[in-house]
Amino acid sequence: MTQIPKSSLDFINKLSKNNNRDWFNANKDNYLKEHEHIISFADQLLAAMNLHDNIETVSGKKSLHRIYRDTRFSKDKTPYKNHWSGGFKRATPQLRGGYYFHIAPGNSFAAGGFWGPNSDDLKRIREEIALSGDDFRDVFEERNFKSLFGNLRGEQLKSAPKGYPKDHTEIELLRYKQFLVKRDFTDQEVMATTFLSELNKTFIGMRPFFDLMSEVLTTNSNGESTLK
Repeated sequence: MTQIPKSSLDFINKLSKNNNRDWFNANKDNYLKEHEHIISFADQLLAAMNLHDNIETVSGKKSLHRIYRDTRFSKDKTPYKNHWSGGFKRATPQLRGGYYFHIAPGNSFAAGGFWGPNSDDLKRIREEIALSGDDFRDVFEERNFKSLFGNLRGEQLKSAPKGYPKDHTEIELLRYKQFLVKRDFTDQEVMATTFLSELNKTFIGMRPFFDLMSEVLTTNSNGESTLK
């Protein structure tokens, strides 16, 4: 299955309107059929990605996220997610960054980056931004990157991070706590025969960003490797 069928979007649309266990259990066979479509699509996407990157995720099925929501600490007690989604992890400590895809009627997208850098990684990223902000802007402002993703996304501090003045020349980048990119797709684009190649193209487009961050996060400020 190299194409997302309309029925897979239709199932999510119906689930969104009937997000309860009784409806889901009555439609479990339909869910399993559509889930197989998404698994097959993810398998083909993984095969395409392995031609240009080293992916640790072993199969399309392993890439997919569960449809069941963890409601233990959420005010929203609806039991099921209203989308299909999956992620691919790059292999080895040398390769940083993660790929994510999200499929839902009216809300489909590809995304990637660094959702929750730990304190040491965030400190190292900011250190490098302060030293070589031009390297980051060269990636974020490159024509193909801009056409795919627009601007860098992610949560930002309201003020300067600790240790940096508010008037630092790189203050806009230094304020980021997350470093994310995203490309949206219409329902028509998702169901098109070209969607797999467009997703793969989108993930390829993230590579300059990932390559820069991988270099930063595996070296110190002197350019020496921090990997043992």
